[in-house]
Amino acid sequence: MVQVGRINHKGLVFSITLYGAALVVMAIVVYPVWFIVVASFSDPTAVSTGKVWFLPVGFTLDGYRALLANGTIWIGYRNTILYAIAGTFIALAVNVPAAYALSRTDLAFRWPITIYFLITMFFSGGLIPTFLVVQDFGLYDTFWVMVLPFSVSIYNIIVARTFFQGNIPSELREAAEMEGCGNIRFFFTMVLPLSKAIISVLALWSLVGHWNSYFTALVYLRDAALYPLQLILRNILVSNQMMSAMGTGEAAQIALRTASLIRYAAIIVATLPVMLMYPFVQKHFNQGVMIGAVKG
Repeated sequence: MVQVGRINHKGLVFSITLYGAALVVMAIVVYPVWFIVVASFSDPTAVSTGKVWFLPVGFTLDGYRALLANGTIWIGYRNTILYAIAGTFIALAVNVPAAYALSRTDLAFRWPITIYFLITMFFSGGLIPTFLVVQDFGLYDTFWVMVLPFSVSIYNIIVARTFFQGNIPSELREAAEMEGCGNIRFFFTMVLPLSKAIISVLALWSLVGHWNSYFTALVYLRDAALYPLQLILRNILVSNQMMSAMGTGEAAQIALRTASLIRYAAIIVATLPVMLMYPFVQKHFNQGVMIGAVKG
């Protein structure tokens, strides 16, 4: 009985320590996000003087009003949604079959192809050669430049390949071949239905990547009607900061106050859709990553 009590006591101490450490880490991660939310509704003067901690001070919606009153932001939302959806489908259509092919031990020149893919993770042609290639293919300043040139992700291919190697047994393929099932039919009817977890992971990574895409649009887009949300938010913020820097007196103070409010409101507007979507795919995300890590 004494030993059981000691074991229970040690387990209780360990649980308290573990949960305490988890709460500390969670607070460190969550508080910056909460501060941005609170600051977006607070008086910029109170934020800059350190009076804002957990609750809004000088509650105001001026930042959101100024941001949402700009009609271009809705164009940015539309474009970003289209880029995210189209880019995710294209990325899955490219990366998943490539990963499955590399997972097959009967693939000719499997390792040379894998090494060829891996080399691109460490070396690239650089911005100028990539720009020239995009321009020569007629993709510059078009919708497709945001979803086609950078759709291949070697990291995603490696993760998916590990998943396929550990979760698609060769015996299943051999049984399907005995029933007259070809490779393409086996991939669509057997592999994909058994790979929902890793497909969800890749879709989430691709979706978030396209949603946050900023540099690609800055370099390869000139038509304002094609700008994604991130680039439009940047332009709005820069223009307000320039107005505050060029203005004088009360007008400069108002512009500076608006720019400070817009800075926090823009973060919320840009990240809120992804934050709302993540809980619905978190189960598949965790399952896909852990299965690929444990069995790979």
